[in-house]
Amino acid sequence: MGEEQFCVKKRLKNVLPVRLIVVSFAVVILVGAVLLTLPVTSRNGMPTGFIDSLFTATSATCVTGLVVFDTWTHWNLLGQIIMILLIQIGGLGVITFTTGFSMLVRRKIGLRDLQLATENTSGDTINIKHLIKIILFFTFFCELTGAALLMLRFVPQFGAKGIWIAMFTAISAYCNAGFDILGFLMKDGNLIPYVSDPLVCLTVGGLIVIGGLGFVVISDIYNAQLLTRLHKRKAVHLNFHSTLVLMMTAILIVSGTVLFLICENDNTLLGMDFGTKLNASLFQSISARTAGFCTVDIAKEHDFTKIITVILMFIGASPAGTGGGIKTTTFIVLLATVASVMRGNEETTILKRRVDKFTVYRALAIFSTAAMVILITTGIILTADQDVNGIDALFEATSGFGTVGLTAGVTQALSWISKLAVTLTMFIGRVGPVSLGLALTLRRGRHCAGFVLPEGKVIVG
Repeated sequence: MGEEQFCVKKRLKNVLPVRLIVVSFAVVILVGAVLLTLPVTSRNGMPTGFIDSLFTATSATCVTGLVVFDTWTHWNLLGQIIMILLIQIGGLGVITFTTGFSMLVRRKIGLRDLQLATENTSGDTINIKHLIKIILFFTFFCELTGAALLMLRFVPQFGAKGIWIAMFTAISAYCNAGFDILGFLMKDGNLIPYVSDPLVCLTVGGLIVIGGLGFVVISDIYNAQLLTRLHKRKAVHLNFHSTLVLMMTAILIVSGTVLFLICENDNTLLGMDFGTKLNASLFQSISARTAGFCTVDIAKEHDFTKIITVILMFIGASPAGTGGGIKTTTFIVLLATVASVMRGNEETTILKRRVDKFTVYRALAIFSTAAMVILITTGIILTADQDVNGIDALFEATSGFGTVGLTAGVTQALSWISKLAVTLTMFIGRVGPVSLGLALTLRRGRHCAGFVLPEGKVIVG
């Protein structure tokens, strides 16, 4: 028995960190799916089909927000608690969550735990312990603050029930999940009843943005700006990564708001005063990049608006955050690479900084695999559900990969084949296509050191 335990420990020790992260997400999803099939989690006391439960558990763990049932109408309190736990674990990342609490309890952390946390947060092993502490403290602080603000609206409206609604919404918003439990107001209505309410929209929108910035950026802002001021020292400049993330986030939010306001002014925004239109446009611009909350009926949007939303969903949030997509930094690296090539430069430069070639290659790999996954999923939906039009199928597939959760009203009508395809797409989008590829193909000790391959000449363009 002791020898068997030793062998198991040895095998686990040799598992690559990136592979363990992918497996850990899969395990959490499967456990969640099994729990959600139980009759005690549904309001009608009947068991839920495994495919629908698997879809829901994947959507929650991958912080997507696509649902086959209205969350309030179908799931009882126990089902909702299971879902919010899956959202919290998925938003923080399984390894970050477990490593962080191990640190809080034991005050010690091993090298292997550091490697796992580094893979999961895109940090480095030198500062990862400090980063995880910031992640846990900042996450719970933001969620509690957001819940307190939302209670100002929900408790007067719904009494004690409003406390749970505020907590659920705040966690879902910070984790960029997009799940809501307001179906008793409007089935599948999400936040549409609050389209003219700045308190709800700005609070939820603020949580989405903060959660999507990425924990590395949050740590940098804390260390460079807040901590220095608390110690009465001069604030230092943010690092290059944080600068890019904040710049791209601001550009995407502003441009998305303006485009949505222009495109939907005579459609889903018709009949609203300018303040409400601006509030709705800002919220949809924020939510479209990865959150999945909505204050307008997405199915009624113009096709051009849906295409703009698809682009925003594809770009997504920022690295090491709670959101999905190819990430803002990947997008700007690709744009800078195209601009550099068109200018005849051999190096990719951004803000007078050179970007190393491996980063450019990784960005190209992420973009290419993401586009391929989305196109394949779109094709499966169009083949299995022929009543769904092309734009709505592309919208659904991109929403799944970007872990966004917005839908043009087709999720609940999808066939089981399409549901499984979108489920896999959500999983790939959450763990990352490159990480999944490495987890499936990488082997320890395999490298090409000492080998020089002959150069191959290829004409492109």
